[in-house]
Amino acid sequence: MNQYEQAAAAIAARLTFSPKVGLILGSGLAPLAEEIEGPVFIDYADVPGMPRATAPGHVGRFVCGMLEGVPVICMQGRVHGYEGHSPATIAFPIRTLKALGIECLVVTNAAGGINTGFAVGDIMLIED
Repeated sequence: MNQYEQAAAAIAARLTFSPKVGLILGSGLAPLAEEIEGPVFIDYADVPGMPRATAPGHVGRFVCGMLEGVPVICMQGRVHGYEGHSPATIAFPIRTLKALGIECLVVTNAAGGINTGFAVGDIMLIED
């Protein structure tokens, strides 16, 4: 079993369902996790190999449950390159979510902050 599978197994052991959608919430949308029904909270520290979130507003835990009838796993916080983390460390949670079996990943962040045409809360699509 590789490190992603070990982390996924640790998460799955705490759940009675299989998440289908992964949500990575930045500090601006972190309150969305409060809308998850029947939440199961899993601190990153309880997942083997999971990097710890240290940026302000990044709680550092998974919130798992149902959102609009869809089984989800939500990340409240993540690590960033500007914090000194390697690309492999930054990708660890995403690879873990894939090993857990998610079928769709939604990532949010505060991109677009220098575009004066955007207002707080506007949705934009990032292409790369």
